[in-house]
Amino acid sequence: MNADRRKKIFKRLQRANPTPVTELRYETPFQLLVAVILSAQATDRSVNEATRTLFEVAPDPSRIAALGLEGIKAHIRHIGLFNTKARNVLETSRQLLALHSGQVPGSRAALEALPGVGRKTANVVLNTAFGEPTIAVDTHIFRVANRTGLAAGNTVSAVERKLIKVVPVEYRKNAHHWLILHGRYVCTARRPKCGQCILVDLCEYRGKVWHPCQAESLQPD
Repeated sequence: MNADRRKKIFKRLQRANPTPVTELRYETPFQLLVAVILSAQATDRSVNEATRTLFEVAPDPSRIAALGLEGIKAHIRHIGLFNTKARNVLETSRQLLALHSGQVPGSRAALEALPGVGRKTANVVLNTAFGEPTIAVDTHIFRVANRTGLAAGNTVSAVERKLIKVVPVEYRKNAHHWLILHGRYVCTARRPKCGQCILVDLCEYRGKVWHPCQAESLQPD
């Protein structure tokens, strides 16, 4: 895919959703961090159900730490891998208190040093909480990047590197949210909704099903 086509893709995504946001519910960088830790192999909806009650009683690191392991589990036990996630949330809270005065650090190295925080989680926090132009590649972004031809790669890290390289600078900050939402609701795994896709004429997916008149209905780039 050439640079002009990539730019048109993001121009259309921006036009359709000028200010994209995460569907995880949070009020502080700490709450975002906890929500993202919990979101691994879980839906945003299930995480929001868990954090709704968790953050009511423990909205910050000190109160999470005071809640303890079993107290955290009581709120998140319907989420997959809840035992491991509860330990990570507890230990991350303790480390934030001990090493960062209870604040979420804004550096990648410090974030990735926290329990349960890998590159993807760090990218989400850096982008959403601190406004950095990072792109966290989840299953949705990996699929969309490969299927459309936007940034093909065999691994998550390869796709991330290519996206950072090819996404126009002016769109990089919001690219993460646009691509996730597009993959979640339009470019779905089993049956992509090509008939509803605003990128259908730009997409290089060989299996897409659409009609040329669909492209004619799109607004000019």
